[in-house]
Amino acid sequence: MKIVINALSARIGGGQTYLRQLLSRIPDVPDLQILIFASDSLDINDHPNIKLLKTNFPTENPLMRTFWEKYILPRRLREINPDVFFCPGGVVATKAPPGCRVVTMFRNMVPFDEVVKKQMPYGLQRIRVNLLEGVMLRSMAGADLVIFISEFARQVIESRITVKKAMTIPHGISAHFRQHDAAVSVAHIVPAKPYILYVSRFESYKHHQEVVEAYLKLPAAIQAAYDLVLVGENDNPFGDVVRNLIKNKAATHKVHMLGGVKYSTLPNVYRQAQLIVFASSCENCPNILLEALSAGRPIICSSVMPMPEFGGDAVAYFNPVDSDDISQKMALLLSNPQLADQYAERATVQGLKYNWDITARDTWTAILAL
Repeated sequence: MKIVINALSARIGGGQTYLRQLLSRIPDVPDLQILIFASDSLDINDHPNIKLLKTNFPTENPLMRTFWEKYILPRRLREINPDVFFCPGGVVATKAPPGCRVVTMFRNMVPFDEVVKKQMPYGLQRIRVNLLEGVMLRSMAGADLVIFISEFARQVIESRITVKKAMTIPHGISAHFRQHDAAVSVAHIVPAKPYILYVSRFESYKHHQEVVEAYLKLPAAIQAAYDLVLVGENDNPFGDVVRNLIKNKAATHKVHMLGGVKYSTLPNVYRQAQLIVFASSCENCPNILLEALSAGRPIICSSVMPMPEFGGDAVAYFNPVDSDDISQKMALLLSNPQLADQYAERATVQGLKYNWDITARDTWTAILAL
């Protein structure tokens, strides 16, 4: 079987992680060929069944990439004559040749969340997201197989369109987050005192402001015992709002905005936290929550779906727009060590359910069965 993957939209982060995990677990199938259009930043292991293809076109620019996908890639596909054309980015802008089955994924929930879209300022970003909603729906409706990464997301889409064939295959947790390397010190990153941790890029739907407000509502004794650490890119207007809040509340000595942290050190940052918070209200498969589960620390989490789908009974839930509720859940686990230990044990068990070996096996099985 010959499979062509259009991975040009996977330039950073979760998209590349998914592809690396998938391509490092290729099934042993006779005559399997995997041909990939990908950016130079995608680093994958050499494999005799994998071949990286060049576009010879400035596909770094989204508009130019769309032009290439719509007008040039169809000719390349006819020359290659693949059995399957896989677009894991969620957009299929290319007409596949006759007899070629099309597979895509649903990864980006933002275009389907009306609350998040209304919070966006008027401009190109809002226009792009609104256009993307229609493009993604058409892509999924036309595909021979759509891979969903949560049951919640699948229900959202199947309430809007008819999908020919669907599979729900959640992401796994990288082994990197299951291993504790005591030699990797984070003393130069995190405060010396015990801390509450929230890892996430700053966006409107991540509710960092509510988390900071919740922390500042904790009893003085708890604030004195624990700092709040915010890890994630914050060089944007949402980060500025939180920075100003911390400054105006004279809390810079106990609320720390660290920005991005190296991937290699993140597991230890998670493991050394006294309590982990995840407050997002718009996710498809919440990778950060999965990473937190693997750390085996007590977690409080947004009650908005699909977080309960992944957290089960292993985390304590709160309303992410209610700082009082967040504060109460923080205080509950920080003031009750026995309860916190119970949640930590549950988190470890729950995290074992998410395994890249299973994700890759189920994904390749579904694709090869077409």
